[in-house]
Amino acid sequence: MTENTMNKPELTLYYDGACAFCLDAMLTLRRNDRRGALAFVDIAAPGFADFPPGTDMAALNARLHVVTADGRVLSGLDSMQAAYSLVGMKWAVLPLRIRPLRPALAWAYDHFARNRYRVSRLLGMRLPAQAPRCDGDVCHRGSPFTKGLRDD
Repeated sequence: MTENTMNKPELTLYYDGACAFCLDAMLTLRRNDRRGALAFVDIAAPGFADFPPGTDMAALNARLHVVTADGRVLSGLDSMQAAYSLVGMKWAVLPLRIRPLRPALAWAYDHFARNRYRVSRLLGMRLPAQAPRCDGDVCHRGSPFTKGLRDD
C-alpha cells in the first residue's frame, strides 16, 4: 500500500451537520472506523462549496452522499450500505441487502430525509451545545469531526 493510498479515505461522506440525527449517525460511524477509512464533510458548515461530481446543494440536502476512493458517487441507501459495511457494521444495514425490500426502504429513507429535522426533534435529539467562536460579525460553532484538527 502506497503512502498516498494510506492517506486517501475509502469513502468520503457528505452529511448534514445541522441535523442531530444525521450527526449522531456520523459519530457512530466515526467511532467504529478503526482503520480511518472514512472522511466526513459537513455540508452545513459555513463556506461549504466542495460538491461531489454531478451534485449540487439540493441533491446533498435530499440524501446522504458518499464518494468512493475511485471517484464513484453513491447516494441514499447505497451510501449508507457502503459506509456501515466498511466500518464492520454490516448487521446494521442487513435489510438493505434484501432486494425486495429496497423500494419500500428507499421510500422510507426519502421520507425521513425530507423530515430529518422534525424526526430529530421528535426523538429528543439535539445538536451538541458548543460555544460559538466569533471573528467580528461571523460566528462558527465548530464540528466534532474537525475538533483538534482545525480552529473550529
